[in-house]
Amino acid sequence: MSDDLFDKLPASTPSESYDGSAIEVLEGLEPVRRRPGMYIGGTDERALHHLAAEVLDNAMDEAVAGHANRIEVTLEEAPGSAGRLTISDNGRGIPVDEHPKYPGKSALEVILTTLHSGGKFSGKAYATSGGLHGVGVSVVNALSTLTRIEVARNKELYAQEFSRGLPTGPLQRIGNAPNRRGTQVTFVPDAEIFGEDAKFKPARLFRLVRSKAYLFAGVEIRWKCAASLASDDVPAEAVFQFPGGLADHLAEQVSGRECVTTLPFSGRQDFPAGPGGEEMGRVEWAIAWPLWSDGSYSWYCNTIPTPDGGTHEQGLRAALTKGIRAFGELVGQKKAKDIAPEDMITGSEIMLSVFIRDPQFQSQTKDRLTSPEAARLVENAVRDHFDHFLTDNLERGKALLGAVMERMDERLRRKQEREVKRKTATNARKLRLPGKLTDCSGEGDGETELFIVEGDSAGGSAKQARDRKTQAILPIRGKILNVASATADKIRANSEIADLALALGCGMRKDCNADALRYDRVIIMTDADVDGAHIATLLMTFFFQEMPEIVRRGHLYLAQPPLYRLTSGSTSAYAKDDAHRAELERTKFKGKKVEVGRFKGLGEMNPQQLRETTMAPATRSLIRITLPPEYEGRAAVKDLVDRLMGRDPAQRFMFIQNRASEIDPELIDA
Repeated sequence: MSDDLFDKLPASTPSESYDGSAIEVLEGLEPVRRRPGMYIGGTDERALHHLAAEVLDNAMDEAVAGHANRIEVTLEEAPGSAGRLTISDNGRGIPVDEHPKYPGKSALEVILTTLHSGGKFSGKAYATSGGLHGVGVSVVNALSTLTRIEVARNKELYAQEFSRGLPTGPLQRIGNAPNRRGTQVTFVPDAEIFGEDAKFKPARLFRLVRSKAYLFAGVEIRWKCAASLASDDVPAEAVFQFPGGLADHLAEQVSGRECVTTLPFSGRQDFPAGPGGEEMGRVEWAIAWPLWSDGSYSWYCNTIPTPDGGTHEQGLRAALTKGIRAFGELVGQKKAKDIAPEDMITGSEIMLSVFIRDPQFQSQTKDRLTSPEAARLVENAVRDHFDHFLTDNLERGKALLGAVMERMDERLRRKQEREVKRKTATNARKLRLPGKLTDCSGEGDGETELFIVEGDSAGGSAKQARDRKTQAILPIRGKILNVASATADKIRANSEIADLALALGCGMRKDCNADALRYDRVIIMTDADVDGAHIATLLMTFFFQEMPEIVRRGHLYLAQPPLYRLTSGSTSAYAKDDAHRAELERTKFKGKKVEVGRFKGLGEMNPQQLRETTMAPATRSLIRITLPPEYEGRAAVKDLVDRLMGRDPAQRFMFIQNRASEIDPELIDA
């Protein structure tokens, strides 16, 4: 490099110096206060109530482990804050003896002030639990102006108070407690974090408490709230205990509604102890099929709600689908082999709860379960019970089979209509489809898919990896036009957009007809890097602005190709990002020497790898792109696109500023 290049660089001023003094190390719980979104998903109402869930989950873990049978939840008003919440249990109580690694500190203080500390890592203190990362109660402490812990152990009562993550005094022994045991946590969320207007919603907490009692039949939960917070829907006092568990909950939910079967399908399966004597797991379910229902689904793992489902949901779908197909074959209904999981699930009321050791979630907010063994556990638990449910009463089984096959016939009819439109459109064009499009035959049992891939190299690998019957490939050239900042004439003149619109066959803007879409799924598949994310963003912008109805109906998806391939001996695994790679190295390859290969792009993956990781429905993972309800009209969608991708950078800057606290710094480093 020539010296004159350096001459053109501006001289650094003292204020711009970047040396060791610029590196900041956050101590204790300061990272939580700086970036609460990393730990509780944000600072909105949902995140506020997540604090309550974290503390309640700890109490539930004591109950599930067999050490507690009573939990009390009390909500009080606290001027200038969201409220004062107290949750207590009659379990073992947090240890108060000195921690061996931190001389002079009690185990209680370590747990409250140190991230990743707790009794749930080794599995010795808890066979199954929801809090696995050791951050729950410490995060609550960090984000509260007052946290008071009372512990009754060995007939003695101890207490310690904290504020914003720091102890305000030492642990104190405050007296004898001959008739008391367990832990009581009282906290007041910090208005600096959640805002002065943020308030605990009594109705929301009441529903949370009641749902926990349904999830574990062996616990009694007592609810109390200040008289000023009570209402017709929220009593000042209530006691919950449901011996029937989820079956009781489902009976209440479908009460008075006509169902396909008069008897819901419910049950529980405990799995025997493992070689070390530990409990392997438990599955409990309750399912009803009401008539004329949109359905609702509640998934739980170790009493933690997982609203996005996950591997336990997949196991249930597999068990129900295989069971109804087998029953159809038993009664001579040959068409039953065409039943798909959505035919079985759509319109049903489902509650599924699993208890497993060391569950893996997609994030700290635990919205989705990712433990692979959960699918197998649930399928094995449910399948035999479902077979008996269908065959013990043939009339009941036939009634359910008939209802499911009606949904199947409707689904196949809609699919056939789409296929006719797709083939008619193809014939009408007389092969005027885009030259780069490699179309599918549309003759397979699965739904048709169009993969929009980045570049000819990736397109070549995708063509070899695809299922020719159901998967079409359309390569695009690099970064397409940003339609949010382009004129209508420029959009119409762009060849890449013209090819894309021609391949989809449904028209654009006011002429967009979602019923004419030639494929059931449109999947954006770009490289797992920054450039790939940029291209995916531009493509999503195109769909949001030019074809919003395609997005609204759930036809648009993002593929998730891996960034790394990890190999140790004969074992290999794929990681989608740096965090996933670190997790695999810590769990699957723990203590082993790992060879890490980084894919520079989709074109570097051989067809087998691309099929296995990104394209095959059985092994891939897709993200569905949707529009929130508030963006119902075209004008609202256009406003959203203009703010995020339009010509005015100030609006994007404001959007980034407002959400800066939600960004994971590790992702920036990556």
